[in-house]
Amino acid sequence: MDKQTEIEAAVLRRLIQHLDERKDVQNIDLMNLAGFCRNCLSKWMVAAAADEGVALDYDQARERVYGEPYNDWKAKYQGQASAEQIAQFEVNRPKD
Repeated sequence: MDKQTEIEAAVLRRLIQHLDERKDVQNIDLMNLAGFCRNCLSKWMVAAAADEGVALDYDQARERVYGEPYNDWKAKYQGQASAEQIAQFEVNRPKD
């Protein structure tokens, strides 16, 4: 691995660590403010693995990003989105 790739990998690990330390920040908040969330990171990880010919499914990627099975994390930390958060998300939702 070259230095640039090592640096980028370290930054991703630090981002995941930071998000793990900020469980109070909900995914909908991330989506509304930054246009991505923990689930997006998981999807990007699956796509990058596929590009490299590595089998990684979405649940495995989410476990790496969340640090535990997604349903466990969701039960412990995910709060109910407010009507305002949902309305803002609908306005900013990525168009597929």
